[in-house]
Amino acid sequence: MRDLGTGFRYLLKGQRWVARHGRSYGFGLLPGLITLVLYAAALVALALWGEDAVTWATPFADDWSSPWLGLFRGFLTAVLFVLALLLSVVTFTAVTLLIGQPFYENLSEKVDRDVSPDGHAPESGLPLWRELWISARDSLRIVVRAALWGVLLFACGFIPVVGQTAVPVIGFFVTGFFLTEELTAVALQRRSVELRTRLTLLRSRRTLVWGFGTPLAVAFLVPFVAVFLMPGAVAGATLMARDLLGEETDEGGAGGEEGDGDVTTLPQPPSGSSSPAR
Repeated sequence: MRDLGTGFRYLLKGQRWVARHGRSYGFGLLPGLITLVLYAAALVALALWGEDAVTWATPFADDWSSPWLGLFRGFLTAVLFVLALLLSVVTFTAVTLLIGQPFYENLSEKVDRDVSPDGHAPESGLPLWRELWISARDSLRIVVRAALWGVLLFACGFIPVVGQTAVPVIGFFVTGFFLTEELTAVALQRRSVELRTRLTLLRSRRTLVWGFGTPLAVAFLVPFVAVFLMPGAVAGATLMARDLLGEETDEGGAGGEEGDGDVTTLPQPPSGSSSPAR
């Protein structure tokens, strides 16, 4: 359970880092603002026409008597909107990272240089178009995985009691895991860590991932919050990526007290989860 608190502390450290680096924070807000406008338009459209979509998808209920017809379709409309919100949390990060690839890549490198004892930040050595392609490809794979989980949870939502209690909680943990994968990918892709290896790393420290990603998933449901937390989330995910790979981190630069400068050797990842070169 200690990892759960450690993950949350990385989230807070990332927010403190961007608070101390105002220019990086300002540039990091732009991609989130663009994505927010696009997603807000999509969710408004769903709110306006979601009931029509449910009516079209359930013709078998046309002859049901009142109030069962209204309750049934109203429930499906609400579930559809909640599912869209959860998926938007996952895909918001993916789309924002794709739009803001140069911004967040630069921010992540600055975090690495700031907390590295030797001031070094790993570089992929790939051209921008190649990095964008890899990011888009991997993000699509993650979105597909998240969508499959979303369909499963949607189906489980019809189970009495469990569907209204346990399923939403599981949904936030699942969303938090995929959010963390997307965010740590910024730092791990620069280290040439493939998607499969990234997932292995994250699964080996699930409680660490949940401590970081689940509070973020809950916060991202609040309008506009995602935009303001994204830069700090990228910074915190970079710090956590260093932990997952067992890299040394200068705690003074990671959001600790100014002038601290103590160097902490973070625990090594489990055997077989180190990052192979692409």
